[in-house]
Amino acid sequence: MNLKLYVGNIPFGASEEDLKKLFSEAGEVQSVKIVTNAYSGRPRGFGFVEMTSQADAKKAISLLNGKTLMDRALTVNEARPQKKRGGEFRGRGNRNR
Repeated sequence: MNLKLYVGNIPFGASEEDLKKLFSEAGEVQSVKIVTNAYSGRPRGFGFVEMTSQADAKKAISLLNGKTLMDRALTVNEARPQKKRGGEFRGRGNRNR
């Protein structure tokens, strides 16, 4: 099992510290990252929590999936590996028409 967990439906008012405190109930938290919009800097409503052991990760999923945080039910499951984005930047196409 992966030690990295996907956390969805995070309230926009929640901080990484709030998530760390919540996930600490299940075990030792290694890192927390809430994903933000690159342009506005606002949270996108999901993030990742990395636990220090597989047992803690499994416990976090069973304890916290569906748990309410600031009136929103969290989605917690094992994070899937990030897919490589293929292709190259093509700009605005062929301008020599």
